[in-house]
Amino acid sequence: LVLTIDETIQYITESALRKAYEKHNAKGASAIVMDIKTGEILALANLPTYNLDEVSKSNTENRTNRAISYVYEPGSVFKIITATAALEEELFVETDEIFCENGQYKVSNHILSDHRPHGTLSFSDVFMVSSNIGVVKIAQKIGGEQVYKYGRRFRFGVPTGIDLKGEVSGWLKDPSQWSKTTIGAIPIGYEVTVTPLQLVSAISALANEGVYMRPFVVKYIKDNQEQIIKSFEPEVVDRVASPGTAKRVSEILKSVVQSGTGKRAQIKGVEVSGKTGTARKVVDGKYSRGKYYASFMGFAPSDQPRLAMVVVFDEPHPSYFGGTVSAPVFQETMSNALKYLKVSQ
Repeated sequence: LVLTIDETIQYITESALRKAYEKHNAKGASAIVMDIKTGEILALANLPTYNLDEVSKSNTENRTNRAISYVYEPGSVFKIITATAALEEELFVETDEIFCENGQYKVSNHILSDHRPHGTLSFSDVFMVSSNIGVVKIAQKIGGEQVYKYGRRFRFGVPTGIDLKGEVSGWLKDPSQWSKTTIGAIPIGYEVTVTPLQLVSAISALANEGVYMRPFVVKYIKDNQEQIIKSFEPEVVDRVASPGTAKRVSEILKSVVQSGTGKRAQIKGVEVSGKTGTARKVVDGKYSRGKYYASFMGFAPSDQPRLAMVVVFDEPHPSYFGGTVSAPVFQETMSNALKYLKVSQ
């Protein structure tokens, strides 16, 4: 069995993930590196892990492939869906202004807030500074049906089809089941559950001019004489957006890393596009005040993308922001992987 996993990139990923996992006292972590043109998984790491020689001494949680079998509410990384839908449906342009209510906005009987209050922001800046209120106002204008349609197009709520056992679908509610407050939740990554694999596949599709590739890990099967019995080719699943829209969203995501919440993902001499996410964790049926998921997903180089990556931490503390905890893992892994592949800007 010959895998798509690259031994060097796997080592780079595992090293960077473990350092941050220990530094931030996380309960768990996952990272995936993907070739955006083919869908090949070049690295996949989960923590905590276990010793393959002593499987019987490990517990089920440590043996579970978190990257494809654990779901979570992703928070702001999911905002790429609203951005793509708004531009693809030609309901907004980057310079449109959105009033972000100085930090508090009522959606039905729920008060939505921003991490920092904002007044009027351009469409692009709403995503750069990750304003919940700005994103929800955009979503209200484009409507729940479009948010759902694009969520499905990016294959949230359905399996990616990876050739590994244990993949789960996550959950994306049909608009017929939405409550009055759902329009203030799904567009900013709540009331929806995803896997890290779904996220890296989605950001890869944007990097790949809007073309969604099926992720896979088995390259070919050989016999004892080194003859290839079966090989597996890259497979196009769907187009999630036009090349023009994919490029425009990529530019917005470039500004997230240059000037917004993802500055710690910057790589010297290489432009990066990405999105941070910090989501409260549900504990005993309620949103916890002190437990979070921290995420970063992105790709590089921005203009001629080669690799995409997602990094997710479960309950990092005391630091818990995606931009603080997850973005540096992306930065270290991506910078070393691109050097190893001899990719320049």
